[in-house]
Amino acid sequence: MSEITKRIVIQDKDAPKEEELREAAAILARGDLVAFPTETVYGLGANALDEEAAKKIYAAKGRPSDNPLIAHVARIEDVSDLVREIPEAGKKLMDAFWPGPLTLIFPKKDIVPYGTTGGLNTVAVRMPSHPTARLLIALAGVPIAAPSANTSGKPSPTTADHVMQDMNGKIDMVVDGGEVEIGVESTIVDVSSKIPTLLRPGAITMEMLEEVLGEVAVDPVILGPVKEGVRPKAPGMKYRHYAPKAEMTLVEEASVEEMVKKIQELAKEKQREGFRVGILCTDESLQAYPSDMVVKSIGKREREETVAHNLFAVLREFDDAGVDCIFSESFPKDHMGQAIMNRLSKAAGYHIVRG
Repeated sequence: MSEITKRIVIQDKDAPKEEELREAAAILARGDLVAFPTETVYGLGANALDEEAAKKIYAAKGRPSDNPLIAHVARIEDVSDLVREIPEAGKKLMDAFWPGPLTLIFPKKDIVPYGTTGGLNTVAVRMPSHPTARLLIALAGVPIAAPSANTSGKPSPTTADHVMQDMNGKIDMVVDGGEVEIGVESTIVDVSSKIPTLLRPGAITMEMLEEVLGEVAVDPVILGPVKEGVRPKAPGMKYRHYAPKAEMTLVEEASVEEMVKKIQELAKEKQREGFRVGILCTDESLQAYPSDMVVKSIGKREREETVAHNLFAVLREFDDAGVDCIFSESFPKDHMGQAIMNRLSKAAGYHIVRG
């Protein structure tokens, strides 16, 4: 591998051509690493059936080896090659949401190495809807393990530029398909147990899951950190994730007005102590904060899809601005807000100020 990662630009992200992706597919097939776009974030791909390839992912990301990887497939028919059984709940969710931003956890077959599953007897599987991702997986001829293509713990990449910031020289190729659509990682549901359990919220919301399945449990890790000694069942559960370089504090209050007032107080106190302060807010409150601080809007409060889409890019902008601390507004915890708050809580290391 050269010291500079090769970058291939897809000319039409809605209709990629095979010739644009043949080299990337060959790299994956031989057991090396390629970053590529999905509808959620950019993934760092390797052959999911090759334990040595999985090790290369962990090494490039600096990722703990007990953090499971998601196997991406191009066709629903490919799932049966990886899993021992597809429970009824899994079939219903696949019918409703695949291809799309939903990962399902099944009992694994022996063909899937423990290096891919983080030592677990289950495997996480997803069929992305992004045309480039689907074509690349099909051309590679193997399922592709693909966590987010960033240094472990940092905000996930939503553009090829973000990938290059973290991965240049560490991987063989980046497939540049432009900016992703959704901006937060896939929803993860464990269908290997009696009651389907939500392990990570995303664009397929809890309300959407309940509409299809009825009863869905929620893993406590969505609300707080995993305890020491517990092996995570899905990516992003155990370790600090999505985090900017600066210390981040999430502020929750009974009303938006009270939240803005609290952030103003906390930010001014830090500024008086000599810190360079960043504030993550929305369009509605943008003018309420001091102009001598690094204030960045994540979008309109009522447009949760836009907020999710912008989240990781804005966190990376705070890194570029060199702030010492960040205060973030919070959001309702239903619908897409559940995924937004999950990512913000983890980015803040669960440092939350509540009124």
